Amino acid sequence: MNLTGAGKIALILLIAGALGAGYYYFGPNPHPVFNEKTINTTAPEGGPAGETTSTTASNDNTAGSESSSEATASEAGPFSYTAPEPVDGKLKGVVELGATGFNSFVVNIDKDKNWKLEKAEFGNSMVIENMATDYDIRVGLKKYIGNMLDYGVSGKDVHFVVSSGAQKAPITQKIIKVLKDMGYMVNTVTPEQEGTLGLKCALPPSYTNKGFFVDIGSGNTKIAWTASGEVKSLETYGAKYYEAGTNADAVYEEAGAKAKQIPTSKREICFIIGGTPFDLAKEHRNGKERYTVLKAPEAYKMEKAKTKAGGNIYKAIADATGCKQFVFDWDANFTIGFLLGLK
Repeated sequence: MNLTGAGKIALILLIAGALGAGYYYFGPNPHPVFNEKTINTTAPEGGPAGETTSTTASNDNTAGSESSSEATASEAGPFSYTAPEPVDGKLKGVVELGATGFNSFVVNIDKDKNWKLEKAEFGNSMVIENMATDYDIRVGLKKYIGNMLDYGVSGKDVHFVVSSGAQKAPITQKIIKVLKDMGYMVNTVTPEQEGTLGLKCALPPSYTNKGFFVDIGSGNTKIAWTASGEVKSLETYGAKYYEAGTNADAVYEEAGAKAKQIPTSKREICFIIGGTPFDLAKEHRNGKERYTVLKAPEAYKMEKAKTKAGGNIYKAIADATGCKQFVFDWDANFTIGFLLGLK
């Protein structure tokens, strides 16, 4: 086919137009839009201007807490240790008669003393408050024990332990008497024994040579560590020292003096439990993690009297030891250490 000059020009323009259209639809986008896999690293709405958020969900645990600029070395991010699961374990129950109420735990324990908390109730003060007579105590305790039996704990595997801070309360002695009349053995412990049992529960074996244990309770604080295969346990003021009019500076000095007895080699990490650490840890717990690394004491706004007093003790121990990693264990309790000591 012979084309005129005008025809040739028209054909060239037609081909050029087709190529241009193809490039428009199928060529690279000069203004790319990120696809689904792109990670947004800008601060969320309402977040600190000019800062970036974490790109991994496991590190996004600062809701309700201070900004990251106020964090110190004490906030070291998630604690990576995973406790071994019990194999072919047995359910055992323990009830703590504490200074402010009952705490109960159902624990699965195997022959190697690996354990897992299956069920817990904290601060059941109604059990104490509604018990006026021996009959009331008996009825209340039967219902309380029944809840544990319904969960699958054998009656012979339900144990009662009285904390050292609760032993002076008159109602506690009445409860002990009724429990004994019902055929249950009631175990009382000293503050030093509490510290030993708490360490046995909360301090993982792999951290024995570099860590220590602290339990900041209402009535007293327990500090414990191992030395030459033995547990050394000390007692100092509890978080309710202000009720007796005790000076905060005096508490700080004594708690610090006790903590300075911990060998330097054992100060790398502290496993901590108790009411005040609980209040602090819940401010930035990541989901249902078992271990929450606390921030430095100064990083928290402590407004309640008990929390502020417990924070004073926490700060005294942190300052005295220089420890930068305090790990709160959401499952540990000294009474579980008691169960671990049973044959």
